Amino acid sequence: MGHLYAILRSKAWPYRLVRIAVLATAGWWVLKSSGLLIGAEIPWEKEWPRTDFSRKTVDFLEIASGGPPKDGIPAIDHPQFVLPADADTWVGAREPVIVVQRNGRARAYPLQILIYHEIVNDMFDGLPISVTFCPLCNASLVFDRRVGGRTLDFGTTGKLRKSDLVMYDRQTESWWQQFTGTGIVGHYAGTRLRLIPSQIVAYEDFRRAYPTGEVLSRSTGYFRRYGSNPYRGYDRVGNSPFLFNDQLDKRLPAMERVLGIMQAGRSRVYPFSAFNGQGVLNDELAGLPVVIIYKRSTLSALDGARIKDSRRVHAATGFDRRVGNRVLSFELSDGKIVDRETGTQWNQLGQAVAGPLAGEHLQAVDNGVHFAFAWLAFRPESEIYKKGGSE
Repeated sequence: MGHLYAILRSKAWPYRLVRIAVLATAGWWVLKSSGLLIGAEIPWEKEWPRTDFSRKTVDFLEIASGGPPKDGIPAIDHPQFVLPADADTWVGAREPVIVVQRNGRARAYPLQILIYHEIVNDMFDGLPISVTFCPLCNASLVFDRRVGGRTLDFGTTGKLRKSDLVMYDRQTESWWQQFTGTGIVGHYAGTRLRLIPSQIVAYEDFRRAYPTGEVLSRSTGYFRRYGSNPYRGYDRVGNSPFLFNDQLDKRLPAMERVLGIMQAGRSRVYPFSAFNGQGVLNDELAGLPVVIIYKRSTLSALDGARIKDSRRVHAATGFDRRVGNRVLSFELSDGKIVDRETGTQWNQLGQAVAGPLAGEHLQAVDNGVHFAFAWLAFRPESEIYKKGGSE
């Protein structure tokens, strides 16, 4: 019993994940009644005296402790950036980075850093944004931090809902669901943040597209083992998600990666099992012509003990196929992505890099790459893409 108590109370990452698994299996109330968790969690009202718990859009029973306390996973509030020439010494060519593009500029946020901080509060080209990553859902989403003329700063609550990160804003201490960008408890309950387009691609693809782009620096003000993976082996397809107590959607394996697109009230996911090597997929959703560009070019951030030693997975991005008043159709030709109408060559980030349309940029339409269980938990009405049609 003493060993179990030590594991449950330990702050070390491996034991913290054991704690989550035990709680998911045995149930919080069983352990609490046994006395093992006395003092392990402060009552919400004491830990969050500024949060208005009278305002909520979800059942409190759906929210659970993920282990760390409030800000136990510290957000980065004053991010520093370096040029690729400096980042090359510590970011591997195939390591995954979150890319935000704006007005011809771009920034890359390596997952080797986000995995330890989960939130970066940034100001990019005059726009206040929060770059977020929930490792348990493989959910990377970027939000406009402005709400009603107010700029918010976000931190981590230490709580999870449907295995997904619950954030909070420091101005009102409202709680926000990271996966949807929606306030779920407090002053901003029911308010939705504006999603900013972003993509996860291999660092080398970012560097090739933006040789003078900016890369989030390891100089975060915190000592962390950047490059190591505290979630070793988590994303294996046969695994089960941590602290997910809802019924799993059986249409896809829980831990399969999917690219999600939402349009005009409809939602569709593209399972990575539908992708083979490198290629493109021309599709249409609710009248919107889209193209999915994919290639097996990126390392998983959630596989090996070190990201650089992890297995390779697909990177996938989705774009509107319209340029001006023309709808393009895409294909892979001699290893290059080209449109059939003009022969222009395009890259993974939607840039026209050679040909008649060089300089044009496709509009991003995807809502990111996530684990299937998470997308289908928050959007159960979603269609599943299958070759030859969706179900």
